[in-house]
Amino acid sequence: MKRLYFAKCALALGAVVGGLTSCGLDMPKEVQSSFETMTVKKSDIEVPYKFSARMKGQNDVTITPQASGQLMRICVTEGQQVQRGQTLFVIDSRNAQLELEAAQANLQAALAQENSAKLEYESNKNLFDKKIVSSYMLSNSENQYKQAQASVAQARAAVNRAKVELGFCTITAPVSGIIGEIPVRTGDQVSPMTQLTMLSGNMTMEAEFSVTESVIETMVQEGMKADEVDKYIAELPEATFVMKNGTEYPHKGRVVSLTGVVNATTGSLTSKVSFPNPDGHLYSGIQGTIVMPFAEKNVVVIPQQAVVRLQDKSLVYKVQADSTATAVDVTTEDVGNGKDFIVKSGLNVGDRIVAVGANNVTEGQRVLF
Repeated sequence: MKRLYFAKCALALGAVVGGLTSCGLDMPKEVQSSFETMTVKKSDIEVPYKFSARMKGQNDVTITPQASGQLMRICVTEGQQVQRGQTLFVIDSRNAQLELEAAQANLQAALAQENSAKLEYESNKNLFDKKIVSSYMLSNSENQYKQAQASVAQARAAVNRAKVELGFCTITAPVSGIIGEIPVRTGDQVSPMTQLTMLSGNMTMEAEFSVTESVIETMVQEGMKADEVDKYIAELPEATFVMKNGTEYPHKGRVVSLTGVVNATTGSLTSKVSFPNPDGHLYSGIQGTIVMPFAEKNVVVIPQQAVVRLQDKSLVYKVQADSTATAVDVTTEDVGNGKDFIVKSGLNVGDRIVAVGANNVTEGQRVLF
């Protein structure tokens, strides 16, 4: 009975298939997909390297007094733009003024003594020529004259020193820049140990950053001689400063220094990029990102769409001779342009890969191109 039942079912299925065929309907066939492919080759590409940086004024100066006394006037405010030579602080100068006046009086007395000694010496010399006085008296008057000249020189030096001390009571800006925090107030007692403020010379700013060991070989040519460093730095590409809010500073910067010694602790070297700051938009202490483009030559570049991320692996579908796709592991490096990867390993020049739509490819699938 079972054998008869299966025979009837087979006949019925055959009749259905035959009926569909007789009606002109085709049976479903395997659908093959077409993908955009590319042949792997080597080329040159510009890679934007990025470094965290902190901005600093090229001429940041700590302002401290060189004289002790009471702070009489604060002539600037925090954040104020000042010019070189502009008065910043004034210290009580009364004692210094008295010291100068005393030194000037001593100088006048020394000049009078010098004049008297000179007259005495010239008189004795005239008498000695007439053989009226002895050589002893002439030598003695000559020595007194020289001593008087020395006293004048000392008195004049004391006057100059007193003038310098008086000048210390007026503190001026050594460079043009921006006034930082002022922690003192009028009436405070200050001394050479007191920090009055920080003056940031902001006409030119420097962004300082560390170059990691992974890119040292890109920036620093192996075996470079000391006399070649300046020329090499001058030929480095211009840098861009991107602020934390994503705003790109409009003026480009140039590398001005690159230490020749790698820090043994961090495995990095320090570099500085100088930026012009004509509008004063950059301030000491702000942080951002330095972007420098470097050319990678003769490397394998593929589009990011060709790479499939699977957990910790990066896969690319390689098209075989029979047009089937096979997944291969690759090692890639992001070039930072949002479009491409540099392939470090896994592909060879001449390989054909699925360039677009790799996420929709399955292992062994026939790929039309």
